[in-house]
Amino acid sequence: MLLAQRSGRRLLSHGGAVGAAGALESLWAGRPYSDLASFPYEPKEFLDISVARSRGVDVLHDPVFNKGTAHPLVERERLGLRGLLPPRVLTMEQQKARALDRYWHGQDWIDPSQIESGGVAHEHTRKWLYLQELQDRNETLFYRLLCENFVEMAPIIYTPTVGWACINYHKLYRRPRGMYFSANDRGEMASMVWNWPHENVDAIVVTDGSRILGLGDLGTNGLGIPVGKLDLYVGAGGFNPGRVLPCVIDVGTNNEMLRNEPWYMGLKQPRLRGDAYYEIVDEFVQAVMGRWPRAVLQFEDFNIEHASPLLDRYRYSHCVFNDDVQGTAGTAVGGLYGAMAVAGKPPSALADQKFVVLGAGSAGMGVVSMIAQGMVKHGLSPQEAASRFYVLNHHGLITEQRADLEPHVKPFARKDADSKEGESFIDVVRRVKPTALIGLAGAGRLFTPDALKLMAQYNERPIIMPMSNPTSKMECTHAEAQKYCQGRAIFASGSPQPDVEVDGKKCAASQANNMYIFPGLAMGAFLARGNIVTDNMLMAAAESLVEEITPEELAEGRVYPNMHKIRSISLNVALETMKAAAEEGHLHNENAMRELSRGDENLRNYIHKHMFWPQYSNLIPAGHPNTASPV
Repeated sequence: MLLAQRSGRRLLSHGGAVGAAGALESLWAGRPYSDLASFPYEPKEFLDISVARSRGVDVLHDPVFNKGTAHPLVERERLGLRGLLPPRVLTMEQQKARALDRYWHGQDWIDPSQIESGGVAHEHTRKWLYLQELQDRNETLFYRLLCENFVEMAPIIYTPTVGWACINYHKLYRRPRGMYFSANDRGEMASMVWNWPHENVDAIVVTDGSRILGLGDLGTNGLGIPVGKLDLYVGAGGFNPGRVLPCVIDVGTNNEMLRNEPWYMGLKQPRLRGDAYYEIVDEFVQAVMGRWPRAVLQFEDFNIEHASPLLDRYRYSHCVFNDDVQGTAGTAVGGLYGAMAVAGKPPSALADQKFVVLGAGSAGMGVVSMIAQGMVKHGLSPQEAASRFYVLNHHGLITEQRADLEPHVKPFARKDADSKEGESFIDVVRRVKPTALIGLAGAGRLFTPDALKLMAQYNERPIIMPMSNPTSKMECTHAEAQKYCQGRAIFASGSPQPDVEVDGKKCAASQANNMYIFPGLAMGAFLARGNIVTDNMLMAAAESLVEEITPEELAEGRVYPNMHKIRSISLNVALETMKAAAEEGHLHNENAMRELSRGDENLRNYIHKHMFWPQYSNLIPAGHPNTASPV
């Protein structure tokens, strides 16, 4: 009698599988092995025993053997699947229910309010699903389309559509992508990383899912962020898609709605805190950097409690940066230099600006800190630079009277007698008369009509930067900014906004999108081989953006260059990053040092040669004489 018979499988027969059949005996409640032949066939899972010829990701790509999230833990261990699948094991019944929901209802089971509130249309979700399916079938074609249609597709694979995808990741899951490291993997991560099938990894993006965009704690669903981010690394920065690794660290979730979801694939427990949390992250960093010591490691969407401490913990021992803290900051500074150019002022005019900033989280304070560094470069003392900022959170203006000030907030807490602890936003604007409003609070329309009108009253060209994501969390829209600022606002937002017309005049919108910075910064840091990302490298990246803005774009009021030339932008960012690394003694790539000694253009060509371009290559079988290593 055949115990297993499926196409492509090795068969276990009555005569040749005594060990396997003996193991089944206990599953049959002690019934003797000889009685098995008398049983009629019943579709019970424990009857079907197969021998998989492959291991690891090859099992997951084989439709005969792949069980998706239903692979039991012991099977994951012996087949090298640990870390390649979400931590939680789903039953076939749960998988069937999810599949039938998609069969009968398509996307109808997704709450329409998620789409509307996130600034995402059904057309966005349709395109996202199509591109995911294309990437699963033909990765080269997917990336070629992305590179050649970047402006159209970047909002589909990343913000704002990626927010919708993360909310519903447990429902949309089809095949594994990236690696999952959970609290249950404690002590095993150093071996788990060897389950990743690619020998070389140049860039790793990791999240713990605790603060996904402005959507909050999404746990393991947050993996959608590193996946989308690394697609931009490839499309914009020229990283090879076979040498990037998206990761999520699952330490639980405090999102009770997700924990009650039957299809949620992460750990259904509250988040670890304190030393237990840091022990898990430490083990992850040691594991991935132990296998790939030259890789750039980017932290993404960690909440304020952990974002800055983790950056400080690793940035001097590994090539690490946090895009929420540093990438957002670099993008904001680059946009402000663009705003100076739009207003016809020199870069040094940055030191003359006065800022009201909503949001004292990791992103908000990262922006404040880097702008202050730019002001210091233009002649102010650190104390003078700090005095140019008025930072508010949900409790109002932050002063030195505030109890339990975070270390990264304390230098910017107001110390003057005129500032009152907890003063309201509108009162601060009225009293201070700032030149710029920056929003990173993620709490919706906080730049009120009254505040915008005051900005227009105080400034010929007020700078309005609502940088919160997604669209529903923005402090104001472009249309609102121009309406209440009489068409004179210099505007940049975190999520894309359309141009508008006021009194017959076209008002251009710019997007303060981190993709202007992080792909080129990461490529420059990787090629430098300095194993560090310094503040000066970040500042050089930010300052380089204004060089890419054309006079025509400045005349339209655009503070960032056209995203159509993102490859050129990223190349220039990488160049300036590596030059800054060389000035600080962190350029350890001898080939790059040699090219830089011959001039900027030589280093630019060197970087360009290392940027991946998606095209079909000629394929030959493994073992072919042409695959032999040269002598």
